[in-house]
Amino acid sequence: MNKQATGSVSEASAGGGRPLSLDWLVIGAIVFLFLIVPLFLRNPYYLHIFVLVFFFAYLGTAWSLVGMAGQLSLGHAALVGIGGYTSTLLFMDLGVTPWMGMWVGAIFCAIVGVIIGYPAFRLRGPYFALTSIAFAEILRIYVENTEVGPFGIPLRAAMGLLVPLKGHAPGVFQFDSKEPYYYIALAMMCAAVFLSFLINRTRIGFYLAAIRSDQDAAESLGVNSTKYKLIAMVISCFLTALGGTFYAQYFRYINPDRAMGIGISIEIALVGVVGGWQTVLGPTIGSILLSPSGELVRAYLGGTYAGLHLFLYGLLLMVVILFLPQGLNNPLMRAFRRLEAKVWRPRVIEKVVAQEATKGDKPERRG
Repeated sequence: MNKQATGSVSEASAGGGRPLSLDWLVIGAIVFLFLIVPLFLRNPYYLHIFVLVFFFAYLGTAWSLVGMAGQLSLGHAALVGIGGYTSTLLFMDLGVTPWMGMWVGAIFCAIVGVIIGYPAFRLRGPYFALTSIAFAEILRIYVENTEVGPFGIPLRAAMGLLVPLKGHAPGVFQFDSKEPYYYIALAMMCAAVFLSFLINRTRIGFYLAAIRSDQDAAESLGVNSTKYKLIAMVISCFLTALGGTFYAQYFRYINPDRAMGIGISIEIALVGVVGGWQTVLGPTIGSILLSPSGELVRAYLGGTYAGLHLFLYGLLLMVVILFLPQGLNNPLMRAFRRLEAKVWRPRVIEKVVAQEATKGDKPERRG
């Protein structure tokens, strides 16, 4: 009976269309809860915290795509800055709506990713991490000290760019309340997580996993490691630049110190490392834990204890590295699987067995 029930469960999950796994049900329930939060939570500050959670989960997921190839980037802030500056300059000087400018910035950023990644990925060791830090810092210092860039582009140095205010103007990515930004950030996070999920289950994802595990063995089997690292880098850069436009339009101001500084690169990397980098849901888990705590500490203790949130980030990172070196994702997934095996699967098997018994009691229809 057990083997028969198990076989029925497998058949149902494969072709019967019945929701026999908890995974999608839980994810759907969480997304539904996020969708209805603004209906009950009206405080703009708490909605702002949710926006930050979704935003850094999005950036962390984009960042982790490079990590899937075994590469560590500590300069993703440069990509945020490129995306934000490109769309904002197009809006200020040419009147191009950020809804269009964000794609221009993303394409430009993808090209930059190829320029950076191609020489760095041909080397072994920590060279890509060092290259990413160096590029971000060089770009930040250049923009911070340049009033007018090449071709007469007004970078305005350390003062940064103030996005022209148009009031409630959805056509130019401006709203007079937090709710639209909340739903845009939520949609971006869900899209990035779903894209990461798809990549992990395609041939590219398998190649990236093979390169991460043993690059020499993967190359001996014909996998072009540089090519697939570049693919991951291009997708990561493209998504991160879109996040840069959201950053500029949400805060309506962008400057090199914040948008391109090492601080935001560390925050992006932290949500991935704490949650579990090289995993699909790890950055989201890390952002849910880190973003609210950091923002609340800055809001309530930042005036008295400036930089306390960075100390807490460092402390939490040390604890995770010591006790959970793979991040929070793996232990949470193991606990979820145990719960599923004990609570959900037995009920599903009982249901399938009951359906099979009922089906067996019915007379067969003959043509």
